[in-house]
Amino acid sequence: MEIKLRDRTIGPSHPTYFIADVAANHDGDLERAKLLIHLAQQAGADAAKFQNFRAPKIVSDYGFTHMDGQVSHQAAWKKSVFQVYTEASIPFEWTPILKSECDQLGIDFFSAPYDFEAMDMLDPYVQMYKAGSGEIDWLEALERMASKGKPVFVATGASDIGEVQRAVHTILKVNPQLVLMQCNTNYTASPDNYDHLHLNVLKSYASLFPGVILGLSDHTHALAPVLGAVTLGARVIERHFTDSNKREGPDHKFAMNPETWAKMVEETRLLERSLGSSDKFVAANEIETAVIQRRCLRAARDVAAGEVFTREMIDVLRPATPGAIKPSEITSVVGKRALVELPMGKELRWTDLGE
Repeated sequence: MEIKLRDRTIGPSHPTYFIADVAANHDGDLERAKLLIHLAQQAGADAAKFQNFRAPKIVSDYGFTHMDGQVSHQAAWKKSVFQVYTEASIPFEWTPILKSECDQLGIDFFSAPYDFEAMDMLDPYVQMYKAGSGEIDWLEALERMASKGKPVFVATGASDIGEVQRAVHTILKVNPQLVLMQCNTNYTASPDNYDHLHLNVLKSYASLFPGVILGLSDHTHALAPVLGAVTLGARVIERHFTDSNKREGPDHKFAMNPETWAKMVEETRLLERSLGSSDKFVAANEIETAVIQRRCLRAARDVAAGEVFTREMIDVLRPATPGAIKPSEITSVVGKRALVELPMGKELRWTDLGE
């Protein structure tokens, strides 16, 4: 499977596709949102992603205020959940402006819609859709996104394999263009979160869903998870993006900044080069090393023409002179007769031996 976008292709034989999730880090300011697009592009992101939600369409104020306090990462919020979502929402009117900004910079624009109206509004502006982890079992929403005929990126945090299978089958029955992303949805930036990433799930996804592209949607800071995911076959990486982790807001603390993002892209490109071929052969830059580091068969003493070789008359020494007999063939040399005089240290060649 390959997904072809405007000027990029996503797939197993193509470079990793990096998505900078601006999310709520625009802090309600359109100019900040545009600035983050610029910074993401400069840091090596392939796409700038936003989230289109409206508080009444995504959270129940009654539901959260009747919980026993705010929990998980929301426990640190000084405002109500409904208020935080209200302030973090993006007006629909921003969409063509953000799209235009991305187009000018040559970076892809897309968004994660959280209601049907947002899905329909985005359709003229995006090349693909993103479904956040919280939508994994809202199958009608997944099907509606898939029905747009554009690639669908699905994060699978806080779900089990049965829920993932249902989501995948719901999408694939109407749209084969799927990126399935392993994800851990803990947004606390705790160092303990590395114990819960379970990157090996990507192996299961590759086995269960061989026709989809793999990805990682991650909320940690280190490079190791990204490099591990790419090694395991992920070709899409999504992380939150901000200009400063010191800013106040729900997404700033666990986001990448321009410096760490650029380092992530740089190291991943080195990894991609390093992964190379699955075939084992003498690499182009090893050819000379193979001569000076490997061994060949050599005369252990001066050998007169007509002498029959015994094992004691053979040394196995560096360098492996091209054309010389290799150490693995030593038993075939024993019992052969020297056809010419061979000085001590001379490499042995089949043309110098006879019965």
